[in-house]
Amino acid sequence: MIKNGSIHNGKPKRQCKECGRQFVINPTNKTVSDETKQLIDKLLLERISLRGIARVTGVSWSCLQNYVNNKLASVPRQIKVSDKLKGKLVTECDEMWSFVFSKTIKVYIWRLIDRKTREIIGCYARR
Repeated sequence: MIKNGSIHNGKPKRQCKECGRQFVINPTNKTVSDETKQLIDKLLLERISLRGIARVTGVSWSCLQNYVNNKLASVPRQIKVSDKLKGKLVTECDEMWSFVFSKTIKVYIWRLIDRKTREIIGCYARR
């Protein structure tokens, strides 16, 4: 085991001579409490930026990004579509746009939503 610099908070890093693995001898693993995770979930539903959530909760941005990625991976990818009854259907259309890859490529997205069930009926994207 040899000395190999230090991490961001000044703790010394070590490196194994045989395998080359880097580590800290006494790491301080801070776990995120369940209350903080619930707060993060609520703030995500409010569509607050990840940097803003990290500032409010005191969780590091990289830890928050990992939490969001794991949360996304646990969401089922199957879309459950229910049959609509024949008759009057009250819909709502949303239009939004975003830049894709660079600010020169602007993409418009239209969504058609059933007002009663809040299900997305249709979606269309165009440059």
